[in-house]
Amino acid sequence: MSDISLKTGEKRIALVTGATGYIGSNLTKRLLAEGWDVHVVVRMNSRLDTLDAIRPSITVHQHDGSTNNMLRLVRDARPEVVFHLASLFLAQHRPEDVAELISSNLLFSTQLAEAMAANQVKHLINTSTSWQHYENAEYNPVNLYAATKQAFEDILAYYIEAHGFKVITLSLFDTYGPNDPRAKLVSLLWRTAVTQKPLAMSPGEQLIDLVHIDDVMSAYTIAANTSLIQETSHTCYGISSGRPRRLIDLVALFERVTKLSLPITFGGRPYRDREVMQSWQDYASLPGWSPRIQLSEGLVTGKPQNIQSL
Repeated sequence: MSDISLKTGEKRIALVTGATGYIGSNLTKRLLAEGWDVHVVVRMNSRLDTLDAIRPSITVHQHDGSTNNMLRLVRDARPEVVFHLASLFLAQHRPEDVAELISSNLLFSTQLAEAMAANQVKHLINTSTSWQHYENAEYNPVNLYAATKQAFEDILAYYIEAHGFKVITLSLFDTYGPNDPRAKLVSLLWRTAVTQKPLAMSPGEQLIDLVHIDDVMSAYTIAANTSLIQETSHTCYGISSGRPRRLIDLVALFERVTKLSLPITFGGRPYRDREVMQSWQDYASLPGWSPRIQLSEGLVTGKPQNIQSL
């Protein structure tokens, strides 16, 4: 199906998972802006607030958790490229989180791959994490979340060999941008600056690699075009700023460019277990992509909405 040539004026069809999240909703909007016909997969109980502005322009498919349902919705969407961003992220898990981590990051993902195979959809842009490479290792997962991301890549090997999938995996580092509702670092810094509530942080020597959401979106669209012509079966690219900074230096930069003070006590709490002290360095770069937005610019424009409620 993905090998059918497009007729003049015909839109490319994309299927996006994780479209209700921060990165996925931004990707959905970018694909629409670039002329794609966009379909999204959401769970039965998903809130669609992040897609309100574009809801009339996309097709929403609800997944009831079954493999048969996934087969039907992929058949109905008839995508040329699948963008897989859906996942459950937990920096540290509890025993009661294991089932949901496996269901979200392995079962759902494998159902998606099976549905692609059944409907002869071969082009997949997958999403992984730099946390699969603790201490710059070829594979050393920081946490169970990272291990599940690697496990799905291993499952994909079957679909690549047996069904001819063409896969590009984008391995993300830390992401940030305007109107980010996630409890991420940049949002935390803004909240601390606005509320002036004292914040205890680790000693701050760990390296943080921040990539602006607009640059991340460019990576996905470049990867999609690359996937349609690639000869290799599976390639993984690191989407890195190329300039990781110590947390303590990043905080100083934030104060300098925003002209706001941060009541932060470095060393006020210990490092987490398996704290990522150094960024993954041995990644391949996506051809044709490089980050455009400077961190100093992105920090100023990255103030979240409803910051008091973060």
